[in-house]
Amino acid sequence: MAFRTRVWGAGKLFLLAGALAATYFLFAAASMRLALKTREVDVPDLSNRTADEATDIAASVGLALRVEDVRRLDPKIAAERVMAQEPAAGTTARRQRSVRVWLSAGANAATIPFLVGESERAAQMRVSQAGIAAAVAEIRSGDYAPDVVVAQNPAAKTAASQVSLLVNRADQGASYVMPDLIGVNGDRAAEILRGHGFRVAVVASNPYPGVAAGIVLRQSPQGGFRIAPGEPISLEVSR
Repeated sequence: MAFRTRVWGAGKLFLLAGALAATYFLFAAASMRLALKTREVDVPDLSNRTADEATDIAASVGLALRVEDVRRLDPKIAAERVMAQEPAAGTTARRQRSVRVWLSAGANAATIPFLVGESERAAQMRVSQAGIAAAVAEIRSGDYAPDVVVAQNPAAKTAASQVSLLVNRADQGASYVMPDLIGVNGDRAAEILRGHGFRVAVVASNPYPGVAAGIVLRQSPQGGFRIAPGEPISLEVSR
């Protein structure tokens, strides 16, 4: 009898352990499914949006946006607006996934000419005559001639209504970062700066409790600004 009681007790413990294990795995599976579900979002409809508008809409649901370089002709969608996307609107995607979009080239796009190496003026004239809008970004490099197109997007022979040009500007000469002179001796700072070709003037002297005479209290330009030799610098010192 005692043996039967022990066997029955062991069996109940085994059944209880099995039930607990099954409950654990059931809850673990449900939790994992719920966690995966909360990381999924519905892909919004980005059609007929500009790239900036589409970026904001995608970011609002935790998605990134990738704009493809190639523009496509579309008689119904205005130029530079989304005409196609992947994944499609209404489908489910994981957060942080990129949504690819293609922008319209408009109904009557022109073929982009090869503009790299041309002067900015010549490039602007060519695209204007073709009815293509041009956006210009600038670099300053000694590797290229000044005012010359060094890159373009989209590439030549692409059908588009707009092209972005990267133009090299002429080197403006040496420039420096204005040091922070607050708290240093004004006469000494002025002497060093004049030695580098700057025009330095002490425009005012004001009493300042606890500060020795001749210490810089204010400066113009402020520290961190870029400044070229010959530009004026104003100092206010303590007295």
